[in-house]
Amino acid sequence: MTWPGSTGERRAQERFGTPGRAETFYANQMLNHLNQPMQDFIARMEMVFIATADAKGECDCSFRAGAPGFVQVLDERTLAYPEYRGNGVLASVGNILDNPHVGLIFLDYYQTTVGLHVNGTARVLDPTAAANLPNLPPSMTEASQIKGGRRAEAWIIIGVEEAYIHCSKHVPLLQRLDKQIAWGTDDERLKGGNFFKVKP
Repeated sequence: MTWPGSTGERRAQERFGTPGRAETFYANQMLNHLNQPMQDFIARMEMVFIATADAKGECDCSFRAGAPGFVQVLDERTLAYPEYRGNGVLASVGNILDNPHVGLIFLDYYQTTVGLHVNGTARVLDPTAAANLPNLPPSMTEASQIKGGRRAEAWIIIGVEEAYIHCSKHVPLLQRLDKQIAWGTDDERLKGGNFFKVKP
C-alpha cells in the first residue's frame, strides 16, 4: 500500500525506528479531505498558524485570527480565508505566489486542547474573483467585513491534500480573558509598538 508522506519522512522513520507507528497513524488518523467533525472544528476556530515557503524553500510561519469561522469551509477539499491590510510585507501571500504549498494548524486552547493540521496548495484571489467561487457560503461576504468594517484585500483559497489530528497532550488549556481588539488600527501603542527594541 502507498502511504502519504515525503521521502524525508520515510528516511526519518527508518532512522528513528518508527515506520510501524507512522503507518498506523497514516491509516487511522489522516485523511485527504475534511470530514464533518473536522469541518465543524474549523468552523468554531478563531485563529490559525500558517506555514509557507518561497521558491527557494525559505520559510515563514504566520498567524491569522478573526471571528469564529473566519476560515471558511467551502467543501470537504477547499478552505478560504481573508487577507487584510497589514504591515505591507505580505510574506505569506508572496510565498504562496512563489510556491503554493501551505501548512495550517488550528489549535483549540479553550475546550479540547486538540489541534488539526491541514496541508495543501493555495492560490490568491482578489475579492471579485473569490465572489464567483462555487459553494460560496453566504457568510463569506459578511466575513470580509469582520475586522472593523474593513473588506478583505484578497482571499486565500486552499485545496486540501492532508488533514490529521495534533494530539492534545502538550497543548495548554487556557482561560479566555476579555480584550478590546482594535481591528485595523495604525496606533503603534495598540499594535505593540517597538516591543522588541528594533527601531533605534
